[in-house]
Amino acid sequence: MATTLHTGPKIKLTEVVKRFGDKSVLDGVNLSVEPGESVAIIGGSGTGKSVTLKCILGLLTPDSGSVQVDGQEIVGARTHEMEKIRSKFGMLFQGGALFDSMPIWRNVTFGLTRGKMRRAADMRKIAEENLERVGLGRDILNLRPNELSGGMQKRVALARAIAPRPEIIFFDEPTTGLDPIRADMINDLITSLVVDLGVTALTITHDMASARKIANRVAMLYNGRIIWHGPRDRLYDSGNPYVDQFVQGRADGPIR
Repeated sequence: MATTLHTGPKIKLTEVVKRFGDKSVLDGVNLSVEPGESVAIIGGSGTGKSVTLKCILGLLTPDSGSVQVDGQEIVGARTHEMEKIRSKFGMLFQGGALFDSMPIWRNVTFGLTRGKMRRAADMRKIAEENLERVGLGRDILNLRPNELSGGMQKRVALARAIAPRPEIIFFDEPTTGLDPIRADMINDLITSLVVDLGVTALTITHDMASARKIANRVAMLYNGRIIWHGPRDRLYDSGNPYVDQFVQGRADGPIR
């Protein structure tokens, strides 16, 4: 029997609810991300952006609703099914999350080796190739993360995220801790990598410059729901008072 290829959204959330005690962090989230699309979720601190990513990765289980990747339901999936689904993802963590005890080449290839020493020469070559993609040279292969600047650490973390050639990459506040120039360099790098590698990207950020540069489409999360989504060009012309207040950074408005 021929295998039927999934032709729908790469990621689809339908009425996703997640509570912690009496607090509803997600209260009916609906979001679709198409294959090859780059979507940014914006919103204030504590609005549930990170919880949304964790529900997609299966690290948190929604109280109700559906989360699908390539049409496959994650909620209730068995362990071996989740392992296959997670293999489709790469992740750029907010703080980089590099291992200080490991040299750069082992950090970059960690997702391929799961921390085990395998074929060191091959792994070093893979690390070198991926570092080159993010504008870094082989001269840092044996250095430790604490010997690099914050911007270089971000690039190493990005090299690690793309090394397994994932189908989907999550970017968690990719410009946090960087000055405006280095942040813009990282945004440019992410944009070019997403296009070159043909991946689907989902970014969570409160950096409007980052959202406008990285994403094709932007969605705003507020009070546990997606209250607006649209092309990045409409971000500052959304017609939504909540979005307008947030992107303009005004104290006055419906967001308290």
